[in-house]
Amino acid sequence: MADDVVSGVGGSPTWVALAEVARPHGVRGELRLKLYNQDSDILLDQEEVMLRLPDGKERSVKVAKARRADDAILMKLVSVEDRDGADALRGARVCVPRESFAALEEGEFYVCDLEGAKVSMRTGEELVPLGTVRELRSYPSVEVLVVKADDGGKDWEIPLVEAFVERVDAAAHEVIVASVDGLERG
Repeated sequence: MADDVVSGVGGSPTWVALAEVARPHGVRGELRLKLYNQDSDILLDQEEVMLRLPDGKERSVKVAKARRADDAILMKLVSVEDRDGADALRGARVCVPRESFAALEEGEFYVCDLEGAKVSMRTGEELVPLGTVRELRSYPSVEVLVVKADDGGKDWEIPLVEAFVERVDAAAHEVIVASVDGLERG
């Protein structure tokens, strides 16, 4: 998922992928979107989104309307008129500007703000670099940070619980780990 954040350049917005075009819905060009976060309603309020097509090309498009449909969102784009046009977008990632996200309480963070963050482990007073955050993975019992190891070894999967994570500072783009004792590398 680390490639789901598109950095802004020269004052342009940072775009974050929130969904993927699963398939056309109906014959009038509506898209059925598979959400990365089922609880997110951010796409319902967008006037414009950026599509990252499977071939890597990107384009901004105006949103005509969007609505909930069970665990998906149905979205109609101004430039897509029929089922064939919608089908051509299958697999495209649907991105929104990062600044459209709601403000957070202290101690909360968005996963997209941690991707690429430096991860270090505290050993006494010293911080020893472990690697960088690749992504967040959700398992039935816990969410883990997948960390690309600086030593070139297998990734670390560090549970987001106090026993392992001392501090997460999204603004500083860093995670301080208390321990990796008992963790196996991916």
